[in-house]
Amino acid sequence: MYSIIISILSIYVFIVMGYVAKKSFKKKIDDKTITLLNVYFLQVFLTFWGLLIRPVDITLLYAPSIYLLIVMIVLSISAFFAKYLFEHKKEYSIAMVAALIGNTGNLGIPLNIAIFGEESIPYTTIVNLVNVFVVYTIGVFYYSRGSFDTQTSLKNIIKLPILWAAILAICLSVFEVSIHPSIMKVLMMGAYASMTMQLFLFGIYLYGTKIKEISKKLLVWVVAFKFVLLPVVAFVVLHFFIDLSPLIKGVIFIELLMPLAVANVNLASLYDCKPRVVTALVFISSFLFLGIIFVGVKLLEYL
Repeated sequence: MYSIIISILSIYVFIVMGYVAKKSFKKKIDDKTITLLNVYFLQVFLTFWGLLIRPVDITLLYAPSIYLLIVMIVLSISAFFAKYLFEHKKEYSIAMVAALIGNTGNLGIPLNIAIFGEESIPYTTIVNLVNVFVVYTIGVFYYSRGSFDTQTSLKNIIKLPILWAAILAICLSVFEVSIHPSIMKVLMMGAYASMTMQLFLFGIYLYGTKIKEISKKLLVWVVAFKFVLLPVVAFVVLHFFIDLSPLIKGVIFIELLMPLAVANVNLASLYDCKPRVVTALVFISSFLFLGIIFVGVKLLEYL
């Protein structure tokens, strides 16, 4: 349990730095500029490096397929109810997708290693790959819909270089194209810069965010979907796969339990979809996760 706590708390250092920086320099720090630099440039390095550092094994696709199935089931449920509860366009967009974009990478991978050991790495890596596509397709579409029409939102998916970088990286990995170590080092530098920047940006948006200004209905909806509906659906679906190993079931369950990812803040900021509200939701889910994760670990015994 000690290693789980350390894995969670260690990523908060850069969040605090971002918060202190914004508090100290205020308008001198341009939130939007940092978002654009991160999303359009640094995250391309992160995507490339993350997908090339370990070969994509087609035999491992079983785990992410189940992960994606659960996400699509919950998205369908969300689509059915959200339209009746949220009249405001931007709140509807946040309600549709925020809970589905979990921190499967920065937090999910080290946390699964702490719980299951290094044998979980191939599964966490490829589940995180699927989550990347969820973020930059479904996530981009709904956050974009908060400010744009359907056609423009679909175009915004295509415009992001991260999606194309992911497709290219997968192709290189599948065809076992060798990448020079020097190039991998450059990609790694950009990747770590991107991860740091995401956490830093989260801290920046956290400054000045007032939790009491969030719609209580939206807050309850997102938290309930993240920590109640998603785990319940995951639990039910995973029980149908009797022959699936406990390790794979556990990895899928824990990845789905991850708190809201900072990527939510990036996309909300990029498409002007109430980024400070989304920041507050990410913060609240991260805080609640500190207790919920221990319940989740106990539930693994019943999968």
